[in-house]
Amino acid sequence: MITPGSPPQRRAVLWTCAAFAGGVLLHADRLPPWAVAVALALLTWRALTAGHTRAVPLPVRALLAALLAAVVLLRFRTWNGLTAGSTLLMLMAALKLTELRSARDLLVIVAAATFLLLSACLDRQDLPRVPLYALQAWLCCATLAVISASAMRARTALALAARSLLYALPLALALFLFFPRLQGAFWAIPRGGAALTGLSDSMTPGGIGELIAQYDIAFRVSFPAAVPPPQERYWRGPVLHLFDGRTWRVAPTVAAVAAPAAPDREATPYPQHIVEEPSERRWAFALDTPVRSAGTQLTTDSQLLATAPLTAATAFDVLSYTRVRSARPPSPLERRIDMSLPADANPRSRALALALRQHAADDSAFALALLEYFRRGGFQYTLTPGTLGMDSVDDFLFRSREGFCGHYASAFAALLRAAGVPARVVTGYLGGEWNPVGRFFVVRQSDAHAWVEAWLPARGWTRFDPTAAVEPERLRRGVLDLLPQGLSVSERLWRRSPWLLHLLQRWEAANAWWTDRVVRYDYASQLDLLARLGVRSPDVAWLGWAVAAGLALWLGALAWWLGREPRPLRASALPRAYRRLCRKLAARGVARQDTEGPLAYAARLAAQQPVLAAGGGAQLLQRYAQLRYGPPGTRHAQEVGDFARAVARLP
Repeated sequence: MITPGSPPQRRAVLWTCAAFAGGVLLHADRLPPWAVAVALALLTWRALTAGHTRAVPLPVRALLAALLAAVVLLRFRTWNGLTAGSTLLMLMAALKLTELRSARDLLVIVAAATFLLLSACLDRQDLPRVPLYALQAWLCCATLAVISASAMRARTALALAARSLLYALPLALALFLFFPRLQGAFWAIPRGGAALTGLSDSMTPGGIGELIAQYDIAFRVSFPAAVPPPQERYWRGPVLHLFDGRTWRVAPTVAAVAAPAAPDREATPYPQHIVEEPSERRWAFALDTPVRSAGTQLTTDSQLLATAPLTAATAFDVLSYTRVRSARPPSPLERRIDMSLPADANPRSRALALALRQHAADDSAFALALLEYFRRGGFQYTLTPGTLGMDSVDDFLFRSREGFCGHYASAFAALLRAAGVPARVVTGYLGGEWNPVGRFFVVRQSDAHAWVEAWLPARGWTRFDPTAAVEPERLRRGVLDLLPQGLSVSERLWRRSPWLLHLLQRWEAANAWWTDRVVRYDYASQLDLLARLGVRSPDVAWLGWAVAAGLALWLGALAWWLGREPRPLRASALPRAYRRLCRKLAARGVARQDTEGPLAYAARLAAQQPVLAAGGGAQLLQRYAQLRYGPPGTRHAQEVGDFARAVARLP
């Protein structure tokens, strides 16, 4: 056994370096590359000099520590927070490798590796990372065993660590399920870094020469009741009102809380359970048009906004109708915004809109005439349309005639406004893939879509999708089904192979279960579990009793399991029994000499007292010699106990 103050052994140093390297590599793709490089460089140096643990001079260590701390402060403007704190901890622990004076220093570094594991768990809880976290915990525990006994074999240390973790698993599960939780998600810790992929609050179709289809999941949705038909699966997101001739943008002046639109009398309600992936935005997507959702705000343009940016997977329960009627007409400010066009941009489009409007009886007929124009105008749906000029709408309508949903929505809304019809561009998603394993729809980034809403006095805000007029199959099929060349080679392989696609669906279903049942396990989920167990009105006291019961069960099971194993040998049991044997033999006239070992003592006993030796005295002396001086592993508690009882029975 090695005490904390004893000098570190080379083997223990190498194990400690391995444990700390695991903690560093868990953050290799998240923390600054320079910080990871510094930590790995110090690790490599210490591993190569593990047999010579002389400390680097104190002035050098102090200077390096101050320099690295200052660089972290300049980079993050703080030492607090998950990213900045993890970076500082990693660098300071790496510097600790330069002063290994005792085994206590190794314990400090293993503790730092464990904290790096914890920060990685707080940062990302994806299912593929769970085995990495388990392996790192296993390695840290095995390293502690090696530090305490450097002669311990690697297999023994790993087995001991695995057994210890398995013993702790029931308690960890009980605490996870029943320990009283605060309101909100435990994992909702602020994170630094750039926003993730997703829709933007602006759209510039003319500046995009090629649209890259992303296969990442945007959100998952399940319907507890009716499922809308494919042509109605429009998922509403940011609404764009401002147009400068090339770019559409969100208008913050309309993002106020509003009363929901009224559904048509025969409209079908569609309750949905939506789990949205992190986006660093407040946008909450829902089936068009949402009328109610807990935990969100409904804007005047029927967009759902979360109360805070979505930094983790977030669930929403939403009620939507695909057919609604806007009871409130746009205000004068809203009408002015939704009819504004730059005076000197796209003159040919203005002329086209006015010419078509002269032959239409009303605004509704004009919108239908525009759809017919796109349907019969020789337009082509493509993901590689090329860039457009400054008058992007004119360039698209009269030159290229090629584009994707953003091009068609932009041109359609501009033509409506040119004819005096209020219009806005709605961005979101269209469609979704059914996952039969998890029984939910998967909406991917490649399903991103844009359409137009026009204000018609008789119908209110009405949806028009010019992309569907050009490519009707877009309503029933995804972009990647229509244009598979937008996928990478590996993604095409996944979609074309039935068994690979089924494997992907199973994996996504497992990820969904992990996110819903583990990552998002919060106070409400805890109350729901207790209600299923018969506790209808749980409070903190009930949760405390549940934790106590789980702890008692775990301790009882652990005590039962450990009771099955041989008890550890007490150091004084064997010599005490031997001294008692010697006293009994001395009382019979044969005392052991101070320089006499047990075998020599047994031989003299056989020569001087043959009857006593044959009665068990010599055999007991030989058994003691085997127990005391035999091979390691032969001295078990049961054998020592048998020896002590045999000594007690000797007359």
